[in-house]
Amino acid sequence: MKTFSIARRASLALALLLPAALAQAAPGDDFGSCLNRLQGAAQAKGVSSASFAQFTKGLQPDMSVLPLLDAQPEFTTPIWDYLAGLVDEQRVADGKARMTEHADLLRKIAARYQVDPATVVAVWGVESDYGRITGKRPLLVSLSTLSCYGRRQSFFQGEFIATLKLLQQGDIRDSGITGSWAGAFGQTQFMPSTYARIAEDFDGDGHRDLVGSTADALASTANYLRKAGWREGQPWGYEVKLPAGFDASLAGRTKRRALSDWTSRGVKRIDGKAIPSIDSKAAILLPAGANGPAFLVLRNYDAIYSYNAAESYALAIALLSDRLRGEPGLRTSWPTDDPGLSRAQRKELQELLIQRGYDIGQADGMIGDVTRKAIQQEQNKRGLTPADGRAGQKILKALQGG
Repeated sequence: MKTFSIARRASLALALLLPAALAQAAPGDDFGSCLNRLQGAAQAKGVSSASFAQFTKGLQPDMSVLPLLDAQPEFTTPIWDYLAGLVDEQRVADGKARMTEHADLLRKIAARYQVDPATVVAVWGVESDYGRITGKRPLLVSLSTLSCYGRRQSFFQGEFIATLKLLQQGDIRDSGITGSWAGAFGQTQFMPSTYARIAEDFDGDGHRDLVGSTADALASTANYLRKAGWREGQPWGYEVKLPAGFDASLAGRTKRRALSDWTSRGVKRIDGKAIPSIDSKAAILLPAGANGPAFLVLRNYDAIYSYNAAESYALAIALLSDRLRGEPGLRTSWPTDDPGLSRAQRKELQELLIQRGYDIGQADGMIGDVTRKAIQQEQNKRGLTPADGRAGQKILKALQGG
């Protein structure tokens, strides 16, 4: 789920300090030679030769991570599919249960960092399904591979070295720790350089443990949002109704205007409530174009966005946080005749495919290449167009009908 956007600015700054010779691996360069060069940069950053040797012993590249650089779901998945799986009834119910379970902890975190519980728990839910899914790829393998091959090598070199330092310092105590393909890990999926800068030892055990300590993970997330500019007591924004003839060229996260400007143009909250007079500028988002939902977003939305620079991701956290506060979901439909599926619906779709003889493995709600191929075959059989293998309402309803 997590990309490497969370620490982009800090890691790029770190990368500028690395020797220029490390910027790109030479054509035909082997993995061992690349690691040898990285050792010098790591030593310059305080990683001892003994630690480097200990933590890189036996490392072999995993070239399967390279295609993932250009396949991040935040940028490749239709937003109605992306949000259908991340802001579904199951995740809302689970999040409310976690808020009740950790109510005392969340109150203490809110008191120290001035970030409300619903937002912190929404990040937790989107990033790792409340700690259930934290990634299965060994960090050192992924980051060393991305440091030596493909594009953005300098970025990943900074993250690789940051991981080595965390291991040497004892913040991470398992060199085989796993995470996302890009190196994010823990219950709220911090990149290593962000872990080094932002992580908090909130439970007071002497270790900043964002993997095993829920208290540390949630407090560190609140700390991140606070440092990103979160303003206590203010909303992230609202779903809004735009006036007829609204100029869509005015939309965009960076095209900010005073709230009074938007209201004077006829922008209104979709629920009919007044837009509070806040001393802040706001922007209009049209993530699916002028015919889809519209949002008025404030400074706190930018704090969420900085966690992972993608509009769909930030909206997932914002909308989930609203649901965790007991607010209703979107009022405006997405501009599609084939909406996305919740995780429960995706699992049902897979079960129906299995009943029809498709060998797609276990029905787990995760739509991979094998499931997509089976969907495409079924779409062709039924004359559904486009036969693109996409898991949507149309193919689900067709299979439910027999």
